[in-house]
This record gives sequence, structure tokens and C-alpha cells, in this order.
Amino acid sequence: MTADKKNLEGVKRRGVRRSSVSIYFKKNIHYYILLLVPALYFIIFRYGPIIGNVLAFRRYVPGGSIYGESWVGLKFFRLFLRDPNFWAAFKNTWLLSFYHLLITVPLAIVFALLVNEIKSVKLRNAVQTISYFPNFISIVVVVGMMKELLSPTYGLINKALELVGLPSVFFMNEPGWFRTLYISSEVWQYTGWNSIIFFAAITAIDPHLYEAAGVDGASRMKQIFHVTLPQMMPTIAVVYILSLGQLMNVAFEKILLMYTPSNSQVSDVIETFVYRMGLESSNYSYATAVGLFSGILGLIIVITANYLSKKVTRYSLY
Repeated sequence: MTADKKNLEGVKRRGVRRSSVSIYFKKNIHYYILLLVPALYFIIFRYGPIIGNVLAFRRYVPGGSIYGESWVGLKFFRLFLRDPNFWAAFKNTWLLSFYHLLITVPLAIVFALLVNEIKSVKLRNAVQTISYFPNFISIVVVVGMMKELLSPTYGLINKALELVGLPSVFFMNEPGWFRTLYISSEVWQYTGWNSIIFFAAITAIDPHLYEAAGVDGASRMKQIFHVTLPQMMPTIAVVYILSLGQLMNVAFEKILLMYTPSNSQVSDVIETFVYRMGLESSNYSYATAVGLFSGILGLIIVITANYLSKKVTRYSLY
């Protein structure tokens, strides 16, 4: 009898759980419908292509199977690791990513701090709106604007140089100017947008901390360094960890549009290298091997950065 009662109670509990789960889904079905589209996007365009990485270990023959014809092991990995063009692209990728982290993220933090100091709500909202706007401009349009402004014949910048007696410069074609133009355009286009997360972190700070600092005689600058920035550290740590994961992925579309034979020695990055090897040269197995190596390296960097951040600053992504 005791065993029968326990079984009956267990059946009742399972029935209650199923009923509560059913009620929960019926109540929140609209959220799951909204989640369906992004979930399908990630499944089709993010997780689906992972299967294609098998091509890095198989020899692709045009007209044959999309997953290759025969196993070749690590042949293509050995090939690109001995390719000087790959290492040149690797160097350019790291330099651009390093400059991006060194300049754009701190500028977004500084911009958020400055916007937070604006007392007028209307002015603050206007500044934020204006700063967000470039983020919504197409990269094609941005590069087109750069080419028009920097044109050696009719560009506004070169016309100004001629007015002061300086020779015109073909900025878009000069290797020495490529990184400066790339980072400058990133700063103009994304600083306002990237500052949103930092501004949100600032607004979440307890106002009583500022009141206590003011009572202790701290100036506004000291409050920023001793209250605002320490309270923002978890957000800053997470942003840097996520950014480090993108070290091997720079703005492919912008670089491809800015790419010229003259500046190729500094503008060729991993993604343009993969593009040329895969789509232009039809060497799909080779390009897949390079892409897989880049992705694995990015994963290792994120895990390492997260571990070091947790040890040093006590803040981490997970």
C-alpha cells in the first residue's frame, strides 16, 4: 500500500509539473514566437555552416561533393602555415585589431563620460542621437564619402591642402595612410553607438555614491576616477573580452572596399585572404582551413582573456 501511494503521488507530481509547464508556455507563447526568427537565423547561418569546416580536412574538386572528395588530413593547414602571404595578412589583422581596441573602446568610454556630464536632458538626447546616426549609414556609403573627400583631383581635403601650398595626396592609395583612415572611419562611425553600453553602466550607478564622495570633498574629476570608472569596470571587462574574441575578424566589407593593389601590403587581412583564396581562386579547402584556424584562435583568445580578467580584476564573462 505504501508503494502504491508513493507511485500515485509521483504520478500526481509529474502531472502537476506538466500542467504548470503547459500553462507557462501558453502564457508566454508570444515571446517564443518572437524568439523563433533569431533562433532560425543562428541555426541556419551560424551553426549550419560549421558542418562545412570538414572541407578543411578534405580535398575539394570542382563539380564534386561540396564536402570534398578525399581526406587529406592537415595538408592545407601545413600549406598556409608556410605561406608568407598568410603571415602578412595575419600581421595586418592583428595590427588593425590592436589599434581598434587601443583607440575605439577608450574613446567610447570617454564619450559616455562626457555625455553623462551634460546637465540639460534635451541637449544630452540631441548629442546622443547625432552620435548614433553614423552607425546606420551603409559601409559602402561611408567608403564612398571617404573617396570623394580624399580624391586627389577634386576632394575637399586635397583642395584645402592646395590652398595652403601643399601637394595633393592620393590618401586611399597610399599604404602609409590606410590604417589611419580605417581607424578614423571606425571612430567616426561607431563611437556614439559603442558608448551606449557604457552610458547605461553609468546611469546604473547608485547616486548615493556620488553624494558620499561629494561630502568627503571629492571634485567632479575625482568622482569620475574613484566612483564612476570603478563601477564601470565589470562592463569594461566584458566589452574587452568580447572584443578580444574579434581580434581575427576586422571589418571585412570596409577593408575590401578600401583595398587597392597599391595598399595591399597593409590592407590584406585574414578575411580578404580567405576571400581571395576561396571565391577568386576557387581553392575552397585551403580557404576553409584558414578560416577554421582563425575561428579556433579567436576562441582560445576569449577563454584566455576571460581567465586572466577573472584572476586580475575579478570580473569575467563567465
